[in-house]
Amino acid sequence: MASLLADELQADALVCLGYPFYAAGKPDKPRVAHLAGLRTPTLIVQGERDALGDRASVTGYALSPAIQLHWLVAADHDLKPLKRSGLTHAQHFDAAADIVAMFLR
Repeated sequence: MASLLADELQADALVCLGYPFYAAGKPDKPRVAHLAGLRTPTLIVQGERDALGDRASVTGYALSPAIQLHWLVAADHDLKPLKRSGLTHAQHFDAAADIVAMFLR
């Protein structure tokens, strides 16, 4: 919802943690048309294996140059990594917080 209103509300910036690029199980119905023309500086922190927008699917979308994507290794929609990745959920939250802080500076 925030990405639909950001330009209209003249937001200074937009941060999305786990953007729902499509509904669960419906990658053939992406929710991205408005993202191509988004003017608000936007950061999307996304898990590489997010069920609502994995890296392979999102790479094919036309996104505005105002959007920065940051991928978290082996993470899902909740930014939780696979155990075998050697990363923890806390590490991903810390990394996301650092990325957001840098973006907002």
